[in-house]
Amino acid sequence: MNIKTILYLVTVPLIIWAVESINVQNLFKKNRKYQATLLYLIISISLSYLAVNFFYDFFLNSKFV
Repeated sequence: MNIKTILYLVTVPLIIWAVESINVQNLFKKNRKYQATLLYLIISISLSYLAVNFFYDFFLNSKFV
């Protein structure tokens, strides 16, 4: 199994758990639950991608020092 896959399996649930603590319901109009959920999903995927790439690059660069 690739190290990036393991990092994704660890960070995605943590990021989703952290993003759920943000209350963005006040930013949306009434009855826009699906759009708010989609925003949560996009933010979670984006932050997970950034976190995994950061940790992966950090691991590669510290490995050769």
